[in-house]
Amino acid sequence: MKAGVRERTGAGISDAVLVPVRLVMGLIDAPLRWLQRVAGISGMAAFFLLPNMLIFGIFVLLPFFINFAYSMTGGTALFLPDRSFVGGDQYARLLDCTNYLNPNSCAEDTFWTAVSNTSWFVLLQVTLMIVVSLVTALILNRDLMARSFWRAVFFFPVLLSPVVVGLIWKWILQRQGLLNFGLYGLGFAPYAWLNDRSWAFAATVGVSIWAHMGFYTLILLAGLQAIPKDLYEAAEMDGTRPTRAFLRITMPLLAPNLLVVIVLVLIRAVQIFDEIYVLTGGGPGTSTLYLTQYIYETGFAAQLRNPGLAAAASILMGMVLVVLTLLQLSLSRSRDKKGARK
Repeated sequence: MKAGVRERTGAGISDAVLVPVRLVMGLIDAPLRWLQRVAGISGMAAFFLLPNMLIFGIFVLLPFFINFAYSMTGGTALFLPDRSFVGGDQYARLLDCTNYLNPNSCAEDTFWTAVSNTSWFVLLQVTLMIVVSLVTALILNRDLMARSFWRAVFFFPVLLSPVVVGLIWKWILQRQGLLNFGLYGLGFAPYAWLNDRSWAFAATVGVSIWAHMGFYTLILLAGLQAIPKDLYEAAEMDGTRPTRAFLRITMPLLAPNLLVVIVLVLIRAVQIFDEIYVLTGGGPGTSTLYLTQYIYETGFAAQLRNPGLAAAASILMGMVLVVLTLLQLSLSRSRDKKGARK
């Protein structure tokens, strides 16, 4: 009897909660039905996409056009109406080089130093990130003890703010940091890791991999878990070696996830800024000065700031990212078409 009373009470509470919901839905039902009769199904799709497209236009497209307008202006004034129109002079200044492989031969040598550093960083970081994330995903996909715990451990750095990541590793790698404390306890002399050009560059690569690896590992792990286990069992019954099964089963079926990871890693690597700025500040010298930091310092932090030059550099960086992304997608489509023909 008490159970019946509880059920009636719970039903009464749920009905009371649903009353305002039903009221709101009833009010918007009539206008939406009228709109569907007028606009049709495709018009309703556009109606529901409109808020998202409005936000995209305000926060993505509009800043892009404003940034492009800035790249056509000169001077140190911050507001666009106070700046003078110079056309493509900012782009000409950035691209004015005798030898593009030698930053010292360029009119804007700091920009090409940043381009060189970013290119090496992208080459090393993207390659190592993909390899490390794939190996980690393969390990976490196995039947391990406390597997959920290890997955959480690898994903935890992704939850940290990039500034926090930079501060943690600066505390570890600085001359009076945790790493030198441990080395000193083992009888080694302390070393200024972040004051050495080679070690500072290696630290930026390693820290960025540590900070973001968990996210890409999660994407690859989802792809691995979607592969039917029957394929591996059939391959094992046929006497297929694990290496051949990995190349013939795992990699082809994991290719879509891998493509997503490659695109995301590449974009993130080119845009690297937060943790590196906190960790090294672009130093020692300009050994860890990357494109995003160059744009920030040229546009905002330099004594003689040049927002137009910074805007032009960001436009060129965006064009390179678009070209690389389209190239990767094109290669993926051509590979899929060849696979379909076979």
